[in-house]
Amino acid sequence: MNIFDLYLDKIIILIKKLNKDGSLELPESLNGINVDIPPSNFDCDISTNVAMVLSKANKKSPIDIANILIELIKNEDEKIESISVAKPGFINIKFKTIYWNNFIKSINQNHKDYGVNNKEKKQKYLIEFVSANPTGPLHVGHCRGAILGDVISNILIFNKHDVSKEYYVNDYGNQIINFTKSVFFRIREILFNEKFPIENSDLYPGDYLVGIAKNIIKSNKVLKFDKFENVSKELTLLSVSESLKLIKNNLSNLGIVHDRFTSETDIVLNNEVQKAIDKLKEKKLVYSGKIKAPKGEDDENWVEREQLLFKSTDFGDDKDRALQKSDKSWTYFASDVAYHDNKLNRNYDTLINILGADHAGYIKRITSVVEALSGDKKKLICKVSQLVKLIKDGKPFKMSKRKGDYITVEDLIAEVGKDATRFIMLNRSSDVELDFDFTKVKEKSKDNPLYYVQYCYARISSVFRHVDLNIENDLNIKDYEFEYTGDEIKILKKIAEWPKCIEAASLRLEPHRIPVYLYELSSEFHSYWNMGKEDQSKRFINEQKKISNDKLVFLKVISNVIKSGMNIVGVDTPQKM
Repeated sequence: MNIFDLYLDKIIILIKKLNKDGSLELPESLNGINVDIPPSNFDCDISTNVAMVLSKANKKSPIDIANILIELIKNEDEKIESISVAKPGFINIKFKTIYWNNFIKSINQNHKDYGVNNKEKKQKYLIEFVSANPTGPLHVGHCRGAILGDVISNILIFNKHDVSKEYYVNDYGNQIINFTKSVFFRIREILFNEKFPIENSDLYPGDYLVGIAKNIIKSNKVLKFDKFENVSKELTLLSVSESLKLIKNNLSNLGIVHDRFTSETDIVLNNEVQKAIDKLKEKKLVYSGKIKAPKGEDDENWVEREQLLFKSTDFGDDKDRALQKSDKSWTYFASDVAYHDNKLNRNYDTLINILGADHAGYIKRITSVVEALSGDKKKLICKVSQLVKLIKDGKPFKMSKRKGDYITVEDLIAEVGKDATRFIMLNRSSDVELDFDFTKVKEKSKDNPLYYVQYCYARISSVFRHVDLNIENDLNIKDYEFEYTGDEIKILKKIAEWPKCIEAASLRLEPHRIPVYLYELSSEFHSYWNMGKEDQSKRFINEQKKISNDKLVFLKVISNVIKSGMNIVGVDTPQKM
C-alpha cells in the first residue's frame, strides 16, 4: 500500500473530471504532479503540488487553484480529517486515525510485497561492478564499489526486475604479463631460494603472491619453472585463476556473488574487437587522424601520429579517442568497446557500470561508444564510487602488513565484520568521499547507525520471545481493532514512507537512501520505546505480562520493514544483542 501513489491517482482522476466538465484546464503533461512526504513544519500526513502545476494553464495563482480543489478532495474521501493550503500553493492533507488503522492492517496482510514499486516498467538489467584487475586481493576502494553494485542489484531485484551481476576480468595486457612474472619469481624464490627482484618496479611485491605461488606449485606436476618464456602461457592461466579464487573469496566474505565472469582475453582472441570496430566503421564513426597533446601535457614532448580514432566528440566527448597503439595493437579503450558491444548483443534493456573514482573521466567516452553502437543515449548508466578514508581515534588508519601499500577487503572484514562494512560503506551517497570511522563502527550507541538499526530489531524480537512467538514467522491475527496514539501514528507515517524510499533508490540508483531511512525509522522506534520507561501506556508488555493484538501487529509491521531493508542492504538482523 503506497499512500502517496493512491492519492496521486485520486487527484489525477479528480482534475481530469473537472477538465471534462469545463471547470479546469490541464497542461500538456501531468507528470509534474506529485504527492509527497511533507516538510516537518507542515502539520499533515501528505502534501501535493497539483495546484502549482495547474496554475499556468488556468492563468490563476496556485493559492486560488488550491482553494478550489481542497473541498473537492476532502469530499472524495471521508478518512481525511483536515485539508489546508500552504504557500506557494501546497495542498496538505491530514488523515483521521481510522485511516492509519486500515493502513497497518493492509500492509500487515501484504507485507512481503510492501514497498515494491509496481509503477516501474520491468526491465532486464546487466550491472557490471568491481572488475578489478586479477592481480591480487581487493582493496578498500574496490569494497565500496562492490557493495554499491550489489545493493543496486538487490533494489532492482526487490522491484521485480531481471538482474544479472557481472565481473569483467581484465586478464589481457601488460599488467597480466607483469603479474605472471611476479608469480614466477615467487615460485623461483620458494623452489630455488632465489631472491625476489623487489627493485623491479613493474612487478607486484605483495606477500599474497607467496600463497598463489605455493598453490600453483602444489597443483602442478608438469611445469619446470626454469625460464619464464617456457612457462609464461600456462603460468598466466594458473596465476589468473588463483587470483580470481582470492577475489571471489573476498567478495563472498562481503556477501557478494556474481552471476558471470567475462574474460577480456576471450573477447580479444574471439576477434570481437575487430568486429566492434567494423560496426563503428559502417556507421562512419572511425577515421585515421592525429590527437593533439592532452591538457597539461608539454606540447614540445608530445608526438602527433596517425591513429585509428573513434568520433566520440559526435556524442559530447571533449575529444576523439584512440583505438590503436603505435604498434597497431588495440588500446584498452578498444577492448572496452568490444566488451560493451558484447553486452549489447545479449539484449539487455539497460546496462549499468559501477566505476571507481579514478575512472570518473572515462564515463563520457564509454557512454559515447554505447550510444554509437546502440543508437540509445540512455542505454548505459554509470555510477561512480568515490574514495574511502579509514579513520581510527581521529587519525588515518593503516593496518595492512601483508600488502604494504593498501588495505584489503580481507583486512577490513577482519577488523569490523561483514555487516558493518556493508552498512557503513553504504551510509553516504556514492558520489561523495566517505570517512569510515573504526571507533564509531564498534560503538554500541546512536552514533553507530548499524548498531542502532540492529538493536531496534532485537528489541522488537524480545517482545515476541516474551509471548512465545518467533518474530520471523507470519503473524496470523484476524480479530483486532486499533486506537493508535499520535506518537504511534508518527511511526506509522515513517512506515508509509518506505515505498517512497524504494522508489527513489531504484529510479535514481541511490542505495544509500535505504540505510538512512532504516536509521530514521529505528530512531523513531527507540524514542517511543524509551517513553515507556515513564509512561505505562506506551509499554508493549503490560503489568499482566501480556501484549494487545494491536501492539503486536504494530511491532510486526515495523520489524518487517526493517527486515526487508536490511535484506536489501545485505546485513543480518540479530534477534538478540
